[in-house]
Amino acid sequence: MIRKNPYTEEKYNHYRVTESAPLLEWLLANLKESKSKVKATLQNRGIKVNGKCITQFDHPLKVGDKISVSKSKKNDIFRSRYVKIVYEDRFLVVIEKNIGILSMAAGHSSLNVKTVLDDYFHKTKQKCSAHVVHRLDRDTSGLMIYAKDIQTEQLLEHDWHNIVYDRRYVAVVSGEMEQDEGTIANWLKDNKSYITYSSPVDNGGKYAVTHFHVLNRTVSHSLVEYRLETGRKNQIRVHSADMGHPVCGDVKYGNGDDPLHRLCLHAYVLCFYHPITHQRMEFETPVPAMFRHLFK
Repeated sequence: MIRKNPYTEEKYNHYRVTESAPLLEWLLANLKESKSKVKATLQNRGIKVNGKCITQFDHPLKVGDKISVSKSKKNDIFRSRYVKIVYEDRFLVVIEKNIGILSMAAGHSSLNVKTVLDDYFHKTKQKCSAHVVHRLDRDTSGLMIYAKDIQTEQLLEHDWHNIVYDRRYVAVVSGEMEQDEGTIANWLKDNKSYITYSSPVDNGGKYAVTHFHVLNRTVSHSLVEYRLETGRKNQIRVHSADMGHPVCGDVKYGNGDDPLHRLCLHAYVLCFYHPITHQRMEFETPVPAMFRHLFK
Protein backbone atom coordinates (compact mmCIF):
# COMPACT_ATOMS: atom_id res chain seq x y z
CA MET A 1 0.00 0.00 0.00
CA ILE A 2 1.35 3.45 -0.90
CA ARG A 3 0.60 5.94 1.85
CA LYS A 4 -0.17 9.39 0.48
CA ASN A 5 1.80 12.30 1.84
CA PRO A 6 -0.19 15.46 2.58
CA TYR A 7 2.04 17.58 0.34
CA THR A 8 0.99 15.47 -2.67
CA GLU A 9 -2.73 15.61 -1.92
CA GLU A 10 -3.55 18.62 -4.07
CA LYS A 11 -6.00 18.70 -6.95
CA TYR A 12 -4.35 18.23 -10.33
CA ASN A 13 -5.37 18.22 -13.97
CA HIS A 14 -3.70 15.36 -15.84
CA TYR A 15 -2.42 15.22 -19.41
CA ARG A 16 -0.55 12.77 -21.67
CA VAL A 17 2.31 13.92 -23.90
CA THR A 18 1.74 13.04 -27.57
CA GLU A 19 4.72 14.92 -28.98
CA SER A 20 8.24 15.38 -27.54
CA ALA A 21 9.08 18.93 -26.45
CA PRO A 22 10.79 20.90 -23.64
CA LEU A 23 8.42 21.21 -20.67
CA LEU A 24 7.73 24.98 -20.81
CA GLU A 25 7.12 24.85 -24.56
CA TRP A 26 4.64 21.97 -24.08
CA LEU A 27 2.84 23.76 -21.22
CA LEU A 28 2.43 26.98 -23.22
CA ALA A 29 1.05 25.03 -26.18
CA ASN A 30 -1.36 22.89 -24.16
CA LEU A 31 -2.60 24.99 -21.23
CA LYS A 32 -5.07 27.86 -21.62
CA GLU A 33 -2.97 30.09 -19.36
CA SER A 34 -0.73 33.14 -19.83
CA LYS A 35 3.02 32.67 -20.09
CA SER A 36 3.58 34.38 -16.71
CA LYS A 37 0.97 32.15 -14.99
CA VAL A 38 2.52 28.97 -16.47
CA LYS A 39 6.01 30.06 -15.40
CA ALA A 40 4.76 30.86 -11.88
CA THR A 41 3.09 27.43 -11.56
CA LEU A 42 6.33 25.78 -12.69
CA GLN A 43 8.54 27.81 -10.33
CA ASN A 44 6.18 27.23 -7.40
CA ARG A 45 6.35 23.43 -7.75
CA GLY A 46 2.88 23.00 -9.27
CA ILE A 47 3.93 20.76 -12.19
CA LYS A 48 4.67 17.03 -12.02
CA VAL A 49 6.08 14.81 -14.75
CA ASN A 50 5.37 11.11 -14.16
CA GLY A 51 4.66 11.91 -10.50
CA LYS A 52 7.87 13.89 -9.88
CA CYS A 53 7.77 17.60 -9.17
CA ILE A 54 9.76 19.39 -11.90
CA THR A 55 10.79 23.06 -11.91
CA GLN A 56 13.26 23.13 -14.84
CA PHE A 57 11.79 24.98 -17.86
CA ASP A 58 13.77 22.89 -20.35
CA HIS A 59 13.00 19.45 -18.86
CA PRO A 60 12.68 17.15 -21.93
CA LEU A 61 9.27 15.47 -22.35
CA LYS A 62 8.85 12.15 -24.15
CA VAL A 63 5.75 10.74 -25.83
CA GLY A 64 3.64 8.99 -23.17
CA ASP A 65 4.84 11.09 -20.23
CA LYS A 66 2.10 12.00 -17.75
CA ILE A 67 1.84 15.71 -16.85
CA SER A 68 0.02 16.80 -13.69
CA VAL A 69 -0.79 20.51 -13.31
CA SER A 70 -1.89 21.78 -9.92
CA LYS A 71 -5.24 23.59 -9.74
CA SER A 72 -4.13 25.28 -6.54
CA LYS A 73 -3.52 29.02 -6.52
CA LYS A 74 -0.73 28.48 -3.98
CA ASN A 75 1.86 25.75 -4.55
CA ASP A 76 4.63 27.57 -2.74
CA ILE A 77 4.05 26.19 0.78
CA PHE A 78 7.80 26.27 1.20
CA ARG A 79 9.52 29.66 1.24
CA SER A 80 13.04 30.27 2.47
CA ARG A 81 15.74 32.67 1.34
CA TYR A 82 18.35 30.08 2.33
CA VAL A 83 16.92 26.79 1.07
CA LYS A 84 15.25 25.78 -2.18
CA ILE A 85 13.63 22.35 -2.56
CA VAL A 86 14.72 20.84 -5.88
CA TYR A 87 13.16 17.37 -5.49
CA GLU A 88 11.07 15.61 -2.86
CA ASP A 89 9.57 12.14 -2.39
CA ARG A 90 8.53 10.14 0.68
CA PHE A 91 12.11 8.98 1.39
CA LEU A 92 14.35 11.97 0.74
CA VAL A 93 14.60 15.60 -0.31
CA VAL A 94 17.22 17.28 -2.52
CA ILE A 95 17.80 20.94 -1.74
CA GLU A 96 19.90 23.81 -2.99
CA LYS A 97 21.50 25.62 -0.08
CA ASN A 98 22.39 29.30 -0.12
CA ILE A 99 25.50 30.72 1.53
CA GLY A 100 25.19 31.77 5.18
CA ILE A 101 23.37 28.71 6.57
CA LEU A 102 24.77 25.62 8.28
CA SER A 103 23.87 22.11 7.12
CA MET A 104 22.89 21.15 10.68
CA ALA A 105 22.73 22.72 14.13
CA ALA A 106 25.96 23.68 15.88
CA GLY A 107 25.53 25.46 19.19
CA HIS A 108 22.47 27.40 20.32
CA SER A 109 19.91 28.89 17.92
CA SER A 110 22.13 28.61 14.84
CA LEU A 111 20.41 28.95 11.48
CA ASN A 112 20.59 25.56 9.76
CA VAL A 113 18.98 23.61 6.90
CA LYS A 114 17.77 20.73 9.09
CA THR A 115 15.64 23.10 11.22
CA VAL A 116 14.22 24.83 8.10
CA LEU A 117 13.23 21.45 6.61
CA ASP A 118 11.81 20.11 9.89
CA ASP A 119 9.63 23.21 10.13
CA TYR A 120 8.40 22.64 6.54
CA PHE A 121 7.65 18.96 7.24
CA HIS A 122 5.68 19.99 10.33
CA LYS A 123 3.67 22.62 8.42
CA THR A 124 2.82 20.13 5.65
CA LYS A 125 1.82 17.49 8.25
CA GLN A 126 4.51 15.04 7.22
CA LYS A 127 5.46 12.64 10.00
CA CYS A 128 9.20 12.78 9.36
CA SER A 129 12.29 14.80 10.07
CA ALA A 130 15.39 15.75 8.07
CA HIS A 131 18.40 13.46 8.55
CA VAL A 132 21.81 14.82 7.57
CA VAL A 133 23.84 12.48 5.33
CA HIS A 134 26.56 14.88 4.11
CA ARG A 135 27.51 18.49 4.74
CA LEU A 136 28.42 21.71 3.01
CA ASP A 137 30.25 24.49 4.83
CA ARG A 138 28.16 27.47 5.94
CA ASP A 139 29.60 29.62 3.14
CA THR A 140 29.45 26.99 0.38
CA SER A 141 26.24 26.95 -1.68
CA GLY A 142 24.72 24.12 -3.70
CA LEU A 143 23.01 20.75 -3.82
CA MET A 144 22.48 18.45 -0.84
CA ILE A 145 20.45 15.33 0.04
CA TYR A 146 18.53 14.94 3.30
CA ALA A 147 16.87 11.65 4.22
CA LYS A 148 13.35 11.68 5.71
CA ASP A 149 13.81 8.61 7.91
CA ILE A 150 16.60 6.78 9.70
CA GLN A 151 16.53 3.76 7.34
CA THR A 152 17.10 5.92 4.24
CA GLU A 153 19.78 7.89 6.08
CA GLN A 154 21.66 4.70 6.98
CA LEU A 155 21.44 3.33 3.44
CA LEU A 156 22.91 6.58 2.12
CA GLU A 157 25.60 6.86 4.79
CA HIS A 158 26.78 3.25 4.70
CA ASP A 159 27.02 3.02 0.90
CA TRP A 160 27.62 6.69 0.01
CA HIS A 161 30.53 6.06 -2.39
CA ASN A 162 28.56 3.51 -4.45
CA ILE A 163 25.25 5.42 -4.32
CA VAL A 164 26.67 8.84 -5.31
CA TYR A 165 28.31 8.44 -8.72
CA ASP A 166 28.96 12.07 -9.69
CA ARG A 167 29.52 15.07 -7.43
CA ARG A 168 30.93 18.25 -8.93
CA TYR A 169 31.63 21.74 -7.67
CA VAL A 170 32.43 24.95 -9.47
CA ALA A 171 34.74 27.55 -7.96
CA VAL A 172 36.32 30.88 -8.76
CA VAL A 173 39.98 30.58 -7.80
CA SER A 174 42.68 33.19 -7.50
CA GLY A 175 45.08 33.64 -10.42
CA GLU A 176 45.30 32.17 -13.91
CA MET A 177 45.45 28.34 -13.80
CA GLU A 178 48.26 27.03 -15.99
CA GLN A 179 46.91 23.53 -16.64
CA ASP A 180 43.55 22.92 -18.35
CA GLU A 181 42.86 19.82 -16.26
CA GLY A 182 44.49 17.40 -13.88
CA THR A 183 44.25 15.53 -10.58
CA ILE A 184 45.56 16.35 -7.14
CA ALA A 185 45.87 13.62 -4.50
CA ASN A 186 47.39 13.61 -1.01
CA TRP A 187 46.58 12.95 2.64
CA LEU A 188 44.47 15.45 4.61
CA LYS A 189 44.51 15.76 8.38
CA ASP A 190 43.22 18.33 10.90
CA ASN A 191 45.55 19.92 13.41
CA LYS A 192 44.49 20.88 16.94
CA SER A 193 43.10 24.21 15.69
CA TYR A 194 40.80 22.35 13.20
CA ILE A 195 42.85 23.59 10.22
CA THR A 196 43.10 20.87 7.57
CA TYR A 197 46.58 20.46 6.16
CA SER A 198 47.88 18.18 3.40
CA SER A 199 50.82 15.83 3.11
CA PRO A 200 52.25 14.03 0.04
CA VAL A 201 52.93 10.98 2.28
CA ASP A 202 50.59 9.20 4.69
CA ASN A 203 50.37 11.38 7.80
CA GLY A 204 47.68 9.34 9.52
CA GLY A 205 44.99 11.43 7.81
CA LYS A 206 42.60 10.48 4.99
CA TYR A 207 43.61 10.04 1.36
CA ALA A 208 41.87 12.63 -0.83
CA VAL A 209 41.55 12.76 -4.64
CA THR A 210 40.21 15.77 -6.58
CA HIS A 211 39.98 16.07 -10.38
CA PHE A 212 39.89 19.58 -11.85
CA HIS A 213 38.95 21.07 -15.21
CA VAL A 214 39.29 24.78 -16.09
CA LEU A 215 36.07 26.20 -17.60
CA ASN A 216 37.25 29.79 -18.11
CA ARG A 217 40.12 32.07 -17.11
CA THR A 218 41.33 35.64 -17.04
CA VAL A 219 44.74 36.92 -15.98
CA SER A 220 43.44 37.34 -12.42
CA HIS A 221 40.95 34.48 -11.89
CA SER A 222 39.97 31.01 -13.13
CA LEU A 223 36.56 29.30 -13.18
CA VAL A 224 37.23 25.67 -12.29
CA GLU A 225 35.08 22.54 -12.11
CA TYR A 226 36.11 20.08 -9.39
CA ARG A 227 35.00 16.45 -9.39
CA LEU A 228 35.38 14.67 -6.08
CA GLU A 229 36.59 11.09 -5.97
CA THR A 230 36.67 11.27 -2.17
CA GLY A 231 34.68 13.62 0.05
CA ARG A 232 36.98 14.85 2.80
CA LYS A 233 36.48 17.90 5.02
CA ASN A 234 37.62 21.11 3.24
CA GLN A 235 39.04 18.95 0.41
CA ILE A 236 38.53 21.36 -2.50
CA ARG A 237 39.62 24.40 -0.48
CA VAL A 238 42.86 22.75 0.66
CA HIS A 239 43.64 21.23 -2.75
CA SER A 240 43.02 24.60 -4.47
CA ALA A 241 45.43 26.27 -2.04
CA ASP A 242 47.97 23.44 -2.61
CA MET A 243 47.95 24.28 -6.33
CA GLY A 244 48.69 27.94 -5.59
CA HIS A 245 45.19 28.98 -6.67
CA PRO A 246 43.03 29.17 -3.52
CA VAL A 247 39.26 29.54 -3.73
CA CYS A 248 38.37 33.25 -3.75
CA GLY A 249 36.83 34.56 -0.55
CA ASP A 250 38.29 31.69 1.52
CA VAL A 251 39.29 33.28 4.84
CA LYS A 252 40.75 29.99 6.12
CA TYR A 253 42.94 28.82 3.24
CA GLY A 254 42.85 31.80 0.87
CA ASN A 255 45.22 34.64 0.02
CA GLY A 256 42.85 37.58 0.63
CA ASP A 257 41.52 37.64 -2.95
CA ASP A 258 37.77 38.23 -2.47
CA PRO A 259 36.19 39.72 -5.63
CA LEU A 260 32.60 38.65 -4.85
CA HIS A 261 32.56 39.01 -1.04
CA ARG A 262 31.68 35.35 -0.55
CA LEU A 263 33.38 31.96 -0.60
CA CYS A 264 33.31 31.24 -4.34
CA LEU A 265 32.45 27.52 -4.09
CA HIS A 266 29.17 25.97 -5.30
CA ALA A 267 28.10 22.29 -5.39
CA TYR A 268 26.41 22.28 -8.79
CA VAL A 269 26.11 18.62 -9.89
CA LEU A 270 24.79 15.76 -7.73
CA CYS A 271 24.00 12.35 -9.24
CA PHE A 272 23.06 9.26 -7.23
CA TYR A 273 21.13 6.01 -7.29
CA HIS A 274 17.96 6.37 -5.21
CA PRO A 275 18.63 4.28 -2.07
CA ILE A 276 15.09 2.78 -2.15
CA THR A 277 14.01 2.68 -5.82
CA HIS A 278 17.57 2.47 -7.25
CA GLN A 279 16.58 4.91 -10.02
CA ARG A 280 19.28 7.24 -11.34
CA MET A 281 18.70 10.71 -9.86
CA GLU A 282 20.57 13.52 -11.61
CA PHE A 283 20.52 17.17 -10.50
CA GLU A 284 22.38 20.18 -11.82
CA THR A 285 22.10 23.85 -10.89
CA PRO A 286 23.44 26.69 -13.03
CA VAL A 287 26.89 28.10 -12.31
CA PRO A 288 26.08 31.11 -10.07
CA ALA A 289 25.57 34.22 -12.23
CA MET A 290 28.03 36.26 -10.13
CA PHE A 291 30.74 33.66 -10.89
CA ARG A 292 30.05 33.90 -14.65
CA HIS A 293 30.05 37.71 -14.65
CA LEU A 294 33.72 37.76 -13.59
CA PHE A 295 34.58 36.13 -16.94
CA LYS A 296 32.43 38.27 -19.25
